[in-house]
Amino acid sequence: MDVDDLEGYVDRWSRAHGGYDARSSPSTMLWLRIAHRLGAPLARRGVPPTRVTLLGGVVAVAVGAVAALGGRWPVLAAALVVVLALLDGVDGAVAELTDSATGWGRVVDQLVDRVGDLSMVAGLWALGAPGPLCAVAAVLTVLDEAIRGGAAAEGVGGVGLVSFPERPARLVIGGVALLGAGVVPSVAGTTVTVAAGLWTLLAVVATVQLVVNVRRQLLGRPRNVAEREDS
Repeated sequence: MDVDDLEGYVDRWSRAHGGYDARSSPSTMLWLRIAHRLGAPLARRGVPPTRVTLLGGVVAVAVGAVAALGGRWPVLAAALVVVLALLDGVDGAVAELTDSATGWGRVVDQLVDRVGDLSMVAGLWALGAPGPLCAVAAVLTVLDEAIRGGAAAEGVGGVGLVSFPERPARLVIGGVALLGAGVVPSVAGTTVTVAAGLWTLLAVVATVQLVVNVRRQLLGRPRNVAEREDS
């Protein structure tokens, strides 16, 4: 496809996300425009999307490491969260624009996403958020994504795997908390504790939503529907 064709990219993105109508959501369209604007030059130069994903992995690890330095360093960690979010959209844009999306690329992308989530939680903990609270936030986040992965393997898609607190919410919580902790170090402990509590609350909501939605769609359905349909 023409890498400069935004509408074509939006159509491909929608098909790759269970037919979701991206044009019905102004925020989604804004995000896709940004990802396309940043990804198109890379696609023209033939940059592999996996290379962008791996760069995101390096940034993901750096978030927690930089935040742990304390003082004003969390401001830089917050900036890295923004970079991480952008790279998370750009690698997918490059893959769609160059028609090079692969199953392995999706696995690596999911792995980098989880590293980013855990790195942000680690940064909150290093800055003073209670360890048990951070542990619950981390476990529930990984659990939610495990539920999504297992359900997708059984043929559940689209709305069934959508919960109110998605990864963008976690990026916002982590990024804003790190920014606040760096701007006002004297209240960093309180700032990150509130953020960890909110993260945990949203993770609980997501877990309940996913379990209810997935159970509703899978209850009584034969196992491995996709394989049965192919046979």
